[in-house]
Amino acid sequence: MDKKEVYESLKRILNEDLIFIDEPMKNHISFKVGGPADILVRPTTEEEIQAVFKLATENKLPFFVKGNGTNILIKDGGFRGLVIELADNFSDYKIDGKLVTVQTGALLSVIGREVMKESLTGFEFASGIPGSLGGALAMNAGAYGGEMKNIVKSARLMDCEGNITEYTNEEMNFGYRHSRLTDEKKIAISAVIELEKGNYEEIKEKMADLAYQRRSKQPLEYPSAGSTFKRPEGYFAGKLIQDSNLKGVSIGGAQVSEKHSGFVINSNKATANDIISLIEHVKSTVYDTHGVQLEEEVKIIGEDKE
Repeated sequence: MDKKEVYESLKRILNEDLIFIDEPMKNHISFKVGGPADILVRPTTEEEIQAVFKLATENKLPFFVKGNGTNILIKDGGFRGLVIELADNFSDYKIDGKLVTVQTGALLSVIGREVMKESLTGFEFASGIPGSLGGALAMNAGAYGGEMKNIVKSARLMDCEGNITEYTNEEMNFGYRHSRLTDEKKIAISAVIELEKGNYEEIKEKMADLAYQRRSKQPLEYPSAGSTFKRPEGYFAGKLIQDSNLKGVSIGGAQVSEKHSGFVINSNKATANDIISLIEHVKSTVYDTHGVQLEEEVKIIGEDKE
């Protein structure tokens, strides 16, 4: 199918205002770089997602699903295929006692604010992570001693044919920056989070303290994808990078943050290629200096610019 045929097929599934042609991906990821996607769609229901999945699978159309775009890097040539965005268009939630049922496009920061209003504790660690629930489930996001596997009761996943299966916490296979979602070609549709009743003022104070720690230690004033590298066993990526004299090093508009060496930032109108080149430079320098092979946490997608 060519682009026009795909567009006409999508119009039978979605309202036209949910379909975007040649959409600049720099407007959809936190690094603020990236070329255009052939087509980007923003479905609002499970049924629409299922229909889009079936269309893409049956026609062998390349596609990927993104949330808030805080852990991906789109190359300068963009993406030849279909991008399915699950963000504020798919972010409903319901709080029932200690259980919170949430669609996976919901921002962690929004969930954090809403459960705080109900004096529910256990989500504070995640409330400042700049991403959506879907990405947090996939990577078992964690910070400040907490991680998603500690609070997820169950999750509903969809495969490429549109079939939905519910998995328990144990069946999600949560590990360090890992889950069933990183092993299988499935996406998360919704999850049930189980929290505990707490004290509103204490929860509010803890969230404020964690937010202050993030602002003081992380370069939140620049576009980035958060912590760029996974933590190598027995080491801290930021310290390895700093000890390799890489703090502040730049390639084009990309820079190793002066504030936190574990962050590669878009400091001055970087291209995706600048960022990728700097990531590779950091990896090779750390390996040459310390014999440790860093692995990027950010997912790199798309094509180089011709």
